[in-house]
Amino acid sequence: MTSWSGPTGRAGRTLLMRLAVLVFVAPLAACDQAAEAPANTVSAPPPAVTVLSLQPTEVTPGFSFNGRVVAVDEVQLRARVTRFLEQRLFEEGADVDAGDLLFVIEQAPYQAVVEQRRAELASAEANRANTAVQLQRGEELVKSKNIPQAEVDQRRAADQMAAAKILQAQAALKQAQLNLGYTEIRAPIAGRISRADFSSGNLVGPDSGALATIVSQDPIYITFPVSQRQLLAHRGERGDPVVRVTLPDGTLYEHPGKLNFLDVQVDPGTDTLTVRAELPNPHRLLMDREFVGVRVERGEPKRVLALPQAAIQVDQAGPYVLIVGSDDKVEERRVRLGALEGVQVVVEDGLNEGDRVIVEGIQKVRPGMAVAVSEGPPVRPAGQPALQPPFGSTAPGRTITQARLALVWRSRDDAAPQFSVSRGSAEAQAAKPRVEAGIGEPVRSRTASREVVSSSSSRSRA
Repeated sequence: MTSWSGPTGRAGRTLLMRLAVLVFVAPLAACDQAAEAPANTVSAPPPAVTVLSLQPTEVTPGFSFNGRVVAVDEVQLRARVTRFLEQRLFEEGADVDAGDLLFVIEQAPYQAVVEQRRAELASAEANRANTAVQLQRGEELVKSKNIPQAEVDQRRAADQMAAAKILQAQAALKQAQLNLGYTEIRAPIAGRISRADFSSGNLVGPDSGALATIVSQDPIYITFPVSQRQLLAHRGERGDPVVRVTLPDGTLYEHPGKLNFLDVQVDPGTDTLTVRAELPNPHRLLMDREFVGVRVERGEPKRVLALPQAAIQVDQAGPYVLIVGSDDKVEERRVRLGALEGVQVVVEDGLNEGDRVIVEGIQKVRPGMAVAVSEGPPVRPAGQPALQPPFGSTAPGRTITQARLALVWRSRDDAAPQFSVSRGSAEAQAAKPRVEAGIGEPVRSRTASREVVSSSSSRSRA
């Protein structure tokens, strides 16, 4: 029988030759595959970011608040007599002048009462004329002893009662005329009138509620809350502050205003005082009860560099921003921040004019990464006010760490915890559903003092 393991057999020599070929060929094939793999791999494109080219802007020192537009005069038109509404003589939503006739209530019954009271007055006057003549005759007769003195006294009393009846009839006639006048409702002030709550033919009266409302238009008030701490910080400063208003669409109202009232009591719930400003409103752009942004400025404008709040990052070392260098790579810059001006933050040190600061896509990049750059929209001038949430309206002397920057703990690979910024940008809000669904970045949840990092892969393993 042939031995397969013997070195001298033909079958053994054949087997050894085959093994040698496999030993040398297999590594070469693996090397060829490894060399071909990078050629077939497509590199990922650089992440896209939006930048703002930093330019100086003029800023006037001041504070931003949330305010409400309040009409100087507001009048609710109500019926003072109870009858059917006959006419509405105005166009709803139009401007009216003081004295314009607006509503006419049924007049015929009140006109009849007026005529009746006039007749009663005429009767009382005729009776008084008779009693006066009788009194005069009695006084002449008593001199010749033809009538007793008691008769003269009775005639005098009757004459006085007749005079009182005249006064009573005159008062009744005046009341009837007033009621007749109440059937015509006129505009007590000039302004813009609302829609009518009652149409012709409805029964109206003092208990019916307002028929319509008139609000004055020009000038107009803006009220807003100011903290006691802010008032104390600026007490004694010279110069009248200027009040500027931002409309709900973000545009700056062209007419500045001035402060004209400071409340005498502090709201115990918010520790704020209500401040009122008066502004001209010739074009009727400001409407009663409208929500607007308010900025109170004092001093001369200064040229500064300002950034949107969304561009600011904060860690244990302090605030910083990410910029794009001339080679389109991300760089980290430490900054020293100043006051909060509207929706922007003044940068006192760390940035230069022309630096390209990343404002969108910050979560996707790290220092040293190459990025695809696109220019963002121009930044609103820092001196312009903008709508702020209620949190911003009552926080005096806020620094950047209080300016809508929420600090949260983040740990990675059991390293020391660091501070990061939770931004309310549109990009972060758009990414939130994907993160919660386990797509993209891992979802971080904090339990006690540590964070448990859970991702889609960890949940699948579980």
